[in-house]
Amino acid sequence: MSKKLILFPMSIVVILVFYYSWLPDSNMSSETYLPKWLLDWSNHYYNLRTAIPFTAFGYLLEVYSQRKNINKMDVNKNLIFMQNLGVAGAIASIAECGQFLIKGRNPDLMDIYFGVIGSLCGALLYNLFYKMRLRDAK
Repeated sequence: MSKKLILFPMSIVVILVFYYSWLPDSNMSSETYLPKWLLDWSNHYYNLRTAIPFTAFGYLLEVYSQRKNINKMDVNKNLIFMQNLGVAGAIASIAECGQFLIKGRNPDLMDIYFGVIGSLCGALLYNLFYKMRLRDAK
């Protein structure tokens, strides 16, 4: 999978995070295309709904980093892992800071925390799959 092919779904996830974070109504009642059970779940687990898209983002960020550094010999995987968490934190922070400009919305620091935790889970999931694939290749 090429780097450009990975950037497309990553961009879609970031756009969706910004879109849903910057809705005027935090309970997403204006989003009539979403099923009622999903709206009910997202309103019940308010902060957890932030972690779900960031799980996909963290996974894709790890895939992108792996492809970007595939030909390099000395790659500090811990540094890349921390940089990826920083990128996820920056995206979550921008999404939350944008809520300062929206009437009726209030930023929540817990959303940034859940965004980083979601990204961490996605990155760990990728690394788990990667290690399982390496083990099966032997």
